[in-house]
Amino acid sequence: MIVRNNIPATKFNSFGITQNISNFIEIVDIEDYRHLPFGKGIQFSVLGGGSNVLFTEDIKEAVLLISNKGIEIKLDREKYVLIEFSAGELWHDAVLWSVENNYGGIENLSLIPGKCGAAPIQNIGAYGVELKDVLQAVNAINKKTGQPHTFHYSELDLGYRNSIFKNEWKDKYIITSITLRLTKLGHHVINSSYGSIKKELEKSGISEPTISDINKVVTHIRQTKLPSPSEIGNAGSFFKNPIIPINKFNLLKQKFTDIPSYATDDPNYIKVPAGWLIDRAGWKGKVIGNTGTYNNQALVLVNHGGATGKEIYNLSSDIINDIDNKYGIILEREVNVW
Repeated sequence: MIVRNNIPATKFNSFGITQNISNFIEIVDIEDYRHLPFGKGIQFSVLGGGSNVLFTEDIKEAVLLISNKGIEIKLDREKYVLIEFSAGELWHDAVLWSVENNYGGIENLSLIPGKCGAAPIQNIGAYGVELKDVLQAVNAINKKTGQPHTFHYSELDLGYRNSIFKNEWKDKYIITSITLRLTKLGHHVINSSYGSIKKELEKSGISEPTISDINKVVTHIRQTKLPSPSEIGNAGSFFKNPIIPINKFNLLKQKFTDIPSYATDDPNYIKVPAGWLIDRAGWKGKVIGNTGTYNNQALVLVNHGGATGKEIYNLSSDIINDIDNKYGIILEREVNVW
């Protein structure tokens, strides 16, 4: 365990926002969790990779940086394996390890920033796959009592960029590891139907892709669409893709004939790309002070240098209001605001 006081948050969030962290505790080993002062009225805010947070003010409560590592095969069967990934493992590293060992199921989730412990909170998803498709269990510690608990995936109320950890259980648990069910060679289910993946595979002349092919294609697509935080501060997609009633979409389609959409599990609702709405409204590549939207992807808000969290938050509010005025759709922030 590493403990520090009054440090800048700059290196611990992908926006590069400078705010002060009063009490900073880094968890580097599973044993460190046992030494936390549970039940003593001390408030903990949990931080993983910092890739999905926006700091808007100094942080007074203790911040736990989750850095414990480890990958372990818990069960090995003919068609699948159960693998436990420690919460501090970088998600993309977990994907690469899985692909290199020929375990399939998360290759479509390549290059998603953040750590494994944050994955179930958001129910991360991309290119036709969500974490809930492979998640088996979550190990966590009750922040009030310090008691460990294992949750089956059916208990987590996983939905689009949502879970029980963002609602009823918000700030109540510290996730220490996740267990995924991944397929073995000869039993992979290749998901290549997503539009951009299909196009990239066709360009490369690949008709029967492997999980390695999908990993490479998705990584390439994300690298061309999304900026690296090492080059410009950002948190990836800032807004969720809105899900609206089908009758409302049909009315919008009459006015905006080129509006794209994606089916949902509920035939009465349809998903509309937030990036398209923001781009069509004229925000793509716009610069406002020290912040703005990325010139290759309107869904990404960026820190051009020296922006405060409040500046970025205010920009997001302006975009939300504009989209509401133009389309009657209220965008929801995907990024967690601190």
